[in-house]
Amino acid sequence: MNCRSACLAVLALLAPYAATAQPNDAEPATRAANETVARSLPLADRADFEDAQRGLIAPLPGGVIAGAAGAPPAWNLKLYDFLKGDAAPPTVNPSLWRQAQLNLANGLFKVADRVYQVRGLDIANITIVEGDTGLILTDTTLSVPTAQAALELYYLHRPKKPVVALIYTHSHIDHFGGARGLISDADAASGKVKVIAPSGFMEHAVAENVIAGNAMSRRAQFQFGAPLPVGARGQVDAGLGKALALGAVSLIPPNDTIQQSYETRSIDGVEIEFHLVPGSEAPSEMISYYPQFKVLNMAEDTTHTLHNLYTLRGAAVRDGRLWSKYIGEALDRYGDRTDVVIAQHNWPVWGRDRVAGYLRKQRDVYKFIHDQSVRLMNYGLTPTEIAERLTLPASLANEFAARGYYGSVSHNAKAVYQFYLGWYDANPADLNPLPRVEQARKEIDYMGGADAVLARAREDYKAGQYRWVASVASKLVFADPANKAARALGADALEQLGYQAEASTWRNAYLLGAQELRSGLTATALTTANPDLLKAVSVDLAFDFLAVRLNPAKAEGKRIVVNWTFSDTKETYTMTLENSALSHIAGKLASDADVSVTLSRPTFDAISLKQRSFLGAIATGDLWVTGNPLKLRELFGMFDEFSPNFEVIEPVKAKVE
Repeated sequence: MNCRSACLAVLALLAPYAATAQPNDAEPATRAANETVARSLPLADRADFEDAQRGLIAPLPGGVIAGAAGAPPAWNLKLYDFLKGDAAPPTVNPSLWRQAQLNLANGLFKVADRVYQVRGLDIANITIVEGDTGLILTDTTLSVPTAQAALELYYLHRPKKPVVALIYTHSHIDHFGGARGLISDADAASGKVKVIAPSGFMEHAVAENVIAGNAMSRRAQFQFGAPLPVGARGQVDAGLGKALALGAVSLIPPNDTIQQSYETRSIDGVEIEFHLVPGSEAPSEMISYYPQFKVLNMAEDTTHTLHNLYTLRGAAVRDGRLWSKYIGEALDRYGDRTDVVIAQHNWPVWGRDRVAGYLRKQRDVYKFIHDQSVRLMNYGLTPTEIAERLTLPASLANEFAARGYYGSVSHNAKAVYQFYLGWYDANPADLNPLPRVEQARKEIDYMGGADAVLARAREDYKAGQYRWVASVASKLVFADPANKAARALGADALEQLGYQAEASTWRNAYLLGAQELRSGLTATALTTANPDLLKAVSVDLAFDFLAVRLNPAKAEGKRIVVNWTFSDTKETYTMTLENSALSHIAGKLASDADVSVTLSRPTFDAISLKQRSFLGAIATGDLWVTGNPLKLRELFGMFDEFSPNFEVIEPVKAKVE
């Protein structure tokens, strides 16, 4: 809604909120909120800082890892020099500032005899165990250049032994993406290097990056803040580490998997007991214990932050009860014989008493959130009501490793509700609400129109009511995306929320929202689409992804049957389009197919990546078609192409049929 001439006086009142691309300073309410946090926590406790630096052999030389030719650095810690000041500026929550300083610790560290870690070269760590003749590596960082740099740093200061084993703790990309920077495909394929992963690793490593990968990639921008400038008014941390590294991502499949709940392997003179913990932080995950060194590696089930039962980028909700149970089992089985506990993020904890205390509190924080959310749920409280009233007991709230730098009590409590009851709060008024644009327009109209809402929201902003102002400004923007005053006010409110946020993920989301309200869509979405991941995708999953791209309007009333034969893998599939749904069945070829296609899996992958076309593959003899080839062309003309940079803080502009 555009203001009429009668509203000029109101617009003049709102002139200070004209859009600007520059971030503001902290408002008095934000300064007061952050000062309250500083007074409430034992920020003078330096034990974690001592642990984060303990065993340092050498930092990353220069703090920078080069990227590919013409590309920005894969890693650049120099950007974070502003964190070296002691006191948090008013634009950063002092608790998050502390975590951001701790995550600056980087380089090669000695954990115990024959056990080392490279930390701070990505959001994730690489653990290096020296076997009798070679190296046993755990996890890889996200990208190939950071993994290479990590191994090179180790070799600068330790004997240059060959890698004999690579262990993947779980199926998230920051723990396998750098594989090719550490080992070769040939050494893995031949078995020269053992590549060990938990059961179900390959399925889960690729699945979440395919079916909903486009939406997750866009949402990950808000979680990690990659498009934000680094600085005290921008991105400062990612909770589990500084940020996501850049550079090529790879995946080398495992040649050995852990299948039983507990399995022991002897690798190059080192005994490792693996414990499967599926459905905790990842659907495929395992922890490991090294009895010779009395070292327990908790993978990502315990870190120096409260983790996510629901991750803001979007994923299946995790079971807090089960997560807590696994930590309890590790404490019971290994606690009294562990001298140091490590993880694939953040820094270790030394000493049996400290290890036991740390594991107990990590166990209990997830159990508390689970149990108390369910208790309040059984009183009839809704997700927002539960999140608003649930607070940790003092024994956990003052424990830095239980603070919400990555997850939060608030969105984890909502995750518990979702895990058990889903999105519906049982109030029939919420069963079928209006779409958000239509609802926003009605609400603004009921509230007296945009000008009246803006005038009141400005007063609420001055009073420090940023949560409400952000919400009502969002309604204004969805009602009229061209309302510059609403966008500016909404950006200002989100920005102050970001400055107050203890969770790095919340800060990043708020600040990127503010940036896009002011400057529009300028970011390029993260993407995990690459040949390595695509090769790991089963044909079944690849066909499922085609199905979610089907435009039902274009498919209306049509029936097409396609036979697929993969010449190299000997797999056959029948694909059927009917009732505007695309389905397939493996191991069969239909007698009434409209068209039959024969090709190799690499040819299919190249076409999927748009490196080749169907016509080009036919011309080179890499794809054979019998029957009516126009039917294949017709089918593939029905698939949508998703924009990687869809709107989030305003209505989606793409025409969605």
